[in-house]
Amino acid sequence: MPFYRVEEIEPFEQFQGVHLQIVSGERVMLSFVRFDPDGVVPEHSHPHEQMGTVLEGAFELVIAGERRTVQVGDAYWIPGGVPHSARALGRPALALDIFSPPREEYLRRAGSAGGEERWLNGFSRCRTGS
Repeated sequence: MPFYRVEEIEPFEQFQGVHLQIVSGERVMLSFVRFDPDGVVPEHSHPHEQMGTVLEGAFELVIAGERRTVQVGDAYWIPGGVPHSARALGRPALALDIFSPPREEYLRRAGSAGGEERWLNGFSRCRTGS
């Protein structure tokens, strides 16, 4: 199944006030990131390359120590291994993050929220043509 309705994807809470809905292929992953007004993504890094864009609202993003307020229409790139963090600015926000390769821990978390079976079944049918 190569088509998805984001509102039908079961979200999971990655951090307090930060909820993710993911769709993954073999080598790329989409992560819809919903910030509550007080949502915070603490500083972290990972080996995956990450790009993203703001779809709704605005939030503060820190990449390798450089702090910016990003808003609708802004895009960002985070190379693998670079420390970064984000926090909402007192209002909800929505971002679309893209990862390559897919983040395995997100796939496991999505599975516990009921999402992994759905995307795995869709991916399997898409690859096999059934």
